[in-house]
Amino acid sequence: MDTNKKAYWSKNLKYLTILLSIWFLVSYVAGILLVDELNQIRIAGFKLGFWFAQQGSIYVFVILIFVYVRLMNQLDKKFNVDEK
Repeated sequence: MDTNKKAYWSKNLKYLTILLSIWFLVSYVAGILLVDELNQIRIAGFKLGFWFAQQGSIYVFVILIFVYVRLMNQLDKKFNVDEK
């Protein structure tokens, strides 16, 4: 049983690392570090760097929450710890 818990937690940490890395890239790298390069691109009249800094990282974070919920539901079922 202890091995099962370690495998579950390891997979959970893997998901968290990947999803938080994506959020970091979108919010910090795209919204701050690459803002000048991304501002060369315009979408619907707005500079892409400005959009990432103001709204993009929030949208991505909300999407990542839903992805995490789905992944954790699948993981719970796989390890038979889901709520019934």
